[in-house]
Amino acid sequence: MNPRGRQLLGRTPAEWLVSLPVILLLLFTLVIGTGEMVHSQLLKLGETMFGEPAKGLQYFMLRGDNPMPSCSVVTDIDAEVAKQAESANASSGELGDLFGVSEPVDPAVIRNAIVSANELCQKQLDQYQMVKAADSPKLRQFVALETGFHHVFSKGIENRPLILLVMLALAALTTTRGVHHVSIRPPLTRLDYRFAVGSVALASAITATSFVSYYFVSKSSGVAMEHEYMYFIWVSLFLALTGISVAQWWRPPSDMQPGGKVSSALLSVPLFGAMGVVCGLYFFLHLNLPGVAIYVSTLLELPSIFLSLALYIWAGMLLKQSRVVDLFMNILRPWKLSPELLTYIILLAAALPTAYTGASGIFVIAAGGIVYNEVRAAGGTRQFALAATAMSGSLGVVLRPCLLVVLIAALNKQVTSNDLYHWGHYVFLLTSTLFFLFSQLTRRKKANLERPLVAIPKMLREVVPVLPYAALVVAVVWFYEYFLNTPLNESTAPVIMPSIMFFVLIFDKLRTPKPSAPTHTDAAVELAPVADAHHKDRQEGVEKSIRFATSEATGHIGALIMLMAMSLAVGGLVERSEVMQLAPAEFSSAWTAMTFLMITKVILGMFMDPFGAVILVSGTLAPIAYNNGIDPLHFWMMVLVAFELGYLMPPVALNQLLTRLVIGDSEVRLADGEVKRKKFYWRYERWILPSIVMTVGMLITAYGPLAVQKWTVLRPVANYFMPEGTVLQEQPTTPNRQDPDVDLSAAAARSGPAPAPQPLEEAAPPAAEAEVAQVVQQWATDWSGKNVEAYLAHYAPEFVSADGVPRPAWDDQRKTRLLGKKQIQVSVEGLSVAAQTDKAVALFTQVYQSDSLNETVTKELTFKSLNGRWLIVAERVLK
Repeated sequence: MNPRGRQLLGRTPAEWLVSLPVILLLLFTLVIGTGEMVHSQLLKLGETMFGEPAKGLQYFMLRGDNPMPSCSVVTDIDAEVAKQAESANASSGELGDLFGVSEPVDPAVIRNAIVSANELCQKQLDQYQMVKAADSPKLRQFVALETGFHHVFSKGIENRPLILLVMLALAALTTTRGVHHVSIRPPLTRLDYRFAVGSVALASAITATSFVSYYFVSKSSGVAMEHEYMYFIWVSLFLALTGISVAQWWRPPSDMQPGGKVSSALLSVPLFGAMGVVCGLYFFLHLNLPGVAIYVSTLLELPSIFLSLALYIWAGMLLKQSRVVDLFMNILRPWKLSPELLTYIILLAAALPTAYTGASGIFVIAAGGIVYNEVRAAGGTRQFALAATAMSGSLGVVLRPCLLVVLIAALNKQVTSNDLYHWGHYVFLLTSTLFFLFSQLTRRKKANLERPLVAIPKMLREVVPVLPYAALVVAVVWFYEYFLNTPLNESTAPVIMPSIMFFVLIFDKLRTPKPSAPTHTDAAVELAPVADAHHKDRQEGVEKSIRFATSEATGHIGALIMLMAMSLAVGGLVERSEVMQLAPAEFSSAWTAMTFLMITKVILGMFMDPFGAVILVSGTLAPIAYNNGIDPLHFWMMVLVAFELGYLMPPVALNQLLTRLVIGDSEVRLADGEVKRKKFYWRYERWILPSIVMTVGMLITAYGPLAVQKWTVLRPVANYFMPEGTVLQEQPTTPNRQDPDVDLSAAAARSGPAPAPQPLEEAAPPAAEAEVAQVVQQWATDWSGKNVEAYLAHYAPEFVSADGVPRPAWDDQRKTRLLGKKQIQVSVEGLSVAAQTDKAVALFTQVYQSDSLNETVTKELTFKSLNGRWLIVAERVLK
């Protein structure tokens, strides 16, 4: 994608107007993500530079205003006692005359009150003088830096929905202008092209109309509108997409072939356009004009999830610009692996970047070209190489820290991300092994490995160039963990991974000789493909590479997130049409319920993106599973595998579409052409092989746990895979949905009653317990006052809720819930604290009252001392 046309300062207008703002928004999103980490370190630095523990002076006293206390110390206590006693006796006499009772005032009580007030006032005055004496220009400069940074990142957090919408608008314009929306096949003829852009125009016009209607309905509702400008951005976006698409329809590119068939043209209709038209027709025919807009706009209710997805896409495109994947393949080439064994190793290796990029399609886009050419170079057929490429991004979505699992845990309190990741490792091992076994059963050539004495020395030589990259990755992760107190996990990966790839790309470009062409060492020359289309877009130099990666990422962000937004509308259509109500609420057994749910998930996976499908399933089909005795953890593991199967199966097969996009339509046509006269399996190997593997994997995932629960002979084997400290329980009977006291949470059923807090091994001084008790009371006060910023500041960056939701997704939920209440009153009763040097546990009765809920629960808060502050790292309700 080389810039063409008129340029200004070496950049095209599109780069100035779209790519530059998008990269600024991506960088600002990184700043927001690291803001809390950096601000925590600034507070720690402020404490180190200006705090004086010996005097009791802390930095938090210095960073705010220091108003002079309004109290004054009474110097003549005797005179003040006499004065107050005389006044009190006079008042008592008047009351005595009125009620017939008169009691004298005790001067000792008045004296004690005056002495106590004097002591308190003197403390306030001493603190005022101490803070005033500590004031300095250096302090003011640091406070301005710290508070200014806090203001910027806190405003960024508050406006994440706006950032997401603006980024989406710019990306969608780029995607539509480049006809980059995801479709079953690219347009080849003018009729194909007109069908493609025409459907986008119609879908955009329908959505714009829906948002206009949504605006007027909201305006006339009598409720004050929040963020009214967001409606105008939505409407402007879809009107612009309509205008661009209409112009494209009117003037198709000159290189398009004339003519065309309607049947072929329908395959060129983007999924976004087809979904938009279908949803629009449904809602409009049911006289629900705002319907599409209502569901599309729910995209902004989880801004951190979709901003994280945008960062992952950017990281994937930065990876594509580097030689990291090439260098890894150089390590494997000396062994002269068979295509099947090479593919198995690639699947294992690709699982990690797939998990860290959050969605299967991103890895296919970033590294699919290399995977395809390496499998071809090893002797694999085009059909097998296409199957391998499509599968390369499919298996890692069940591994930590995949964003899809985080979303499932965020929307479903019955499961936690830790449990899903635990079982995800076994599912990954199952599906990858199945691929290897099936590929070995169908291989047509004998596997020959290079002799170890020949391969190992060559492989070790190829390891050396990889070591600096590995060291750089470790250094970045170490910096985040030890300097910013931020370990790499599912909640921090969206911020840390782009940072890693940013530095890796800079390092790679600085040490790559120009021109930056694909280079193969002596061990790899004979296996290098004749033509590698994947490298043609790799740019020279740091600035060009980052700019090109951002431009590519912008198009993919627009295509994928717009598809997800319209998938939410499809979910709304399914919900409003009540088609899910046709499913039986109760099945004869968990086996029949699982069969029904499994089939429906595969069908959803064929037509919807994973994020939109998860949101739909959470509110419709998941309750059916729970009510029929299916463990929520078991259900969601089946869902993940079923979705991946759907993404590999026709008619849509999203991963196959992305493979075609990366490899090129001409190469796919060659693959189909060379097997026309062969048997059925070989003609459709790229479809059949992944489908068989994932189907068998899904059947084992779906029915295996049910078999273990039914036949006790299998339980010793199953207990081997259980997390440490847990044992498989009996299969629960189907609960009565009419009984409101039935707890449908299988997670609660597994764990049983919450254990009492364990005593801490090393007791801390009583002062620590008093500090924690004060923090708990302040936490309740901030919650009651709906002081969102102060309330969230009580939680540590690594905090993960009992539902498995990490920050910042949990922050979004809490902010919405707190601000959505008219009044909140939280009180703490029966507080007990056990503390040690850097850890504490608080147990108390929480009395919660709001305009919609009154409840009393026993709660446990676990604290950790971080940078001189007690912060909450775990929170759970005991009963």
